[in-house]
Amino acid sequence: MTYQIEPVYTHGTAEKTAVLLINLGTPEAPTAQAVRPYLKEFLGDPRVVEIPRLVWWLILNGIILNTRPKKSAKKYASVWMKTGSPLKVHTERQTHLLRQHLQASTFNSTIVVEYAMRYGNPSVASVLNKLKAQNCQRILLLPLYPQYAASSSATALDAVFKELLLLRNMPAIRTVKHFHDDQGYIKSSAQNIRDYWQKHGQPDKLVMSFHGVPVYTLEKGDPYHCECLKSGRLIAQELGLSSEQYVVSFQSRFGKTEWIKPYTTATLHALGKLGTKRVDVVCPGFVADCLETLEEIAMEGKEDFQQAGGGDYHFIPCLNDRPDWINALGDLIIRNLQGWLDKPDEVNLEQSRLRALAMHAKR
Repeated sequence: MTYQIEPVYTHGTAEKTAVLLINLGTPEAPTAQAVRPYLKEFLGDPRVVEIPRLVWWLILNGIILNTRPKKSAKKYASVWMKTGSPLKVHTERQTHLLRQHLQASTFNSTIVVEYAMRYGNPSVASVLNKLKAQNCQRILLLPLYPQYAASSSATALDAVFKELLLLRNMPAIRTVKHFHDDQGYIKSSAQNIRDYWQKHGQPDKLVMSFHGVPVYTLEKGDPYHCECLKSGRLIAQELGLSSEQYVVSFQSRFGKTEWIKPYTTATLHALGKLGTKRVDVVCPGFVADCLETLEEIAMEGKEDFQQAGGGDYHFIPCLNDRPDWINALGDLIIRNLQGWLDKPDEVNLEQSRLRALAMHAKR
């Protein structure tokens, strides 16, 4: 194996601590040409689609990548912002605010906060190179998925570990596996809903829609389903809701395989047929609005509900850049950075540099 060439090291240089947020990713533009390579990378991940590689390669390259990019591009175009993809825009904003929050709350201006996308740009590899160039010898990895799933959190960490295999001088690594029951996440999620209701009134039913996964992942030991149910229960408790006032459901079913239920589409259709006067839908599994929340839930969900006979339909935005969420995320990170936040000792660093030079070091 050929390892990457390490940056030129200067003795006495302070080591930095970094926080790397990792989100799903997005195409560069709402066009079929841009969506195709993104989908190829995403759907080509064996963590995402767990069927024999040869069979899936034929399906993916022979059918899906020839038909789906154009359809997906239209959906992306319906939610695209002037400044770019919603997921990227919100993730950049969260990163910026979190950097300010951490530097202020830890009194450490050297802490580095960056984000990467599992699929697309900025890639995990490019951001890790950026961190290495800044002498970040300690990195906390935080996949931005509250509930752990092999197809989301695990593959985000896979991407980092794969790059570490190429390094001669590896940084120290810590990971945040999940935060589905973190008090700050639960409280900010509940307050987000509460703030919306204070402005628009309360619905007859609150639907908490999470991203779906195939049933076989649950049967094989993936904790995702249980963590979604726990998040939904804790958010409902924080809001003071009874079990009749809310329902947890799962969206984004793909293919013919059975996925965890109840399906969000079926749930909305059933509520519509019952003549429910108002339904509000929120997506606690997403900390930033994206195609799945803004198009699938806000648009398609509304159509499913109202065509079935339902009344008013409200989509409650994700946490995005809410101050209480940024504070909660910061608190979660600080707890996981214990022992890594000490400021560099400038005197010792200078003495180290002088000793190295005395031993004939070049720098």
